[in-house]
Amino acid sequence: MPELPEVETVVRDLISHNICGCKISDVSVTWPRIITPLTAELFAKAVKELTLTQITRRGKYIIIQLCDGSSLYIHLRMTGKLQVHPHTFKAGKHDHIVFGLSDKRKLVYNDTRKFGRVTLTKKVHPSVAALGPEPLEKEFTKIWLSKALAGKSRKMKPLLLDQSFIAGLGNIYVDEVLWQARIHPERLSSSITPRESNALHKAIQSVLKCGIKNSGTTLGNGESNFYSVAGHRGRNADQLKVFRRTGQPCPNCGTTIERLIVGQRSTHICPKCQTKR
Repeated sequence: MPELPEVETVVRDLISHNICGCKISDVSVTWPRIITPLTAELFAKAVKELTLTQITRRGKYIIIQLCDGSSLYIHLRMTGKLQVHPHTFKAGKHDHIVFGLSDKRKLVYNDTRKFGRVTLTKKVHPSVAALGPEPLEKEFTKIWLSKALAGKSRKMKPLLLDQSFIAGLGNIYVDEVLWQARIHPERLSSSITPRESNALHKAIQSVLKCGIKNSGTTLGNGESNFYSVAGHRGRNADQLKVFRRTGQPCPNCGTTIERLIVGQRSTHICPKCQTKR
């Protein structure tokens, strides 16, 4: 599933393609279940002739604002992709929504597994309204994090994956963050010391910034993996220290990296650097 760095990469790519200012001239929908809450027909009618005015991100959501005050909230889920193609583009098997633009290009929503969702609304999407702070924005402070951890009594891995706690983190980056902060994923949040909380704050921001700098993480070569709007692979896989590094030496101490299940999620740790205590 695309996480904050991948979604941020998509947003930046869309902006660089200069689609803001374009009007939606027509819409084709081949898998209506992706769209909520309207039917495909009503959705196409509602957005036709509207101009794309701004593209932003909140957590793992891409938000495309339209000139009438409504917005498209797009969650890519497991395999969703947004692509911009020339007017000669012909939709393929997994191209489920095609927006024709006034400059003759096509904005395409592609999704191999069809888990993604596109919501049209003039209100804030309920799931977006429930999100925790953005980890790279000013409201995410060391003081806030320390108090928030102390106020919970949950295992660290599931807590950091909880989008209502902090927005945008997923399985890849949580493993990397906990390794960098030297915190075991099964530690209770209430047991985290102020020093560890500060280390965690630093790790969250540095790991995410690294992911963004490298245009996200692409694992494997299948078409369902993450690719940018321009079809480029994310370069961050080479920067991963523990995620999917089972059996390899820890970059910090040389101890063999182990895989375990925490909160029903595959998790990777160094048992020496990340002691359970």
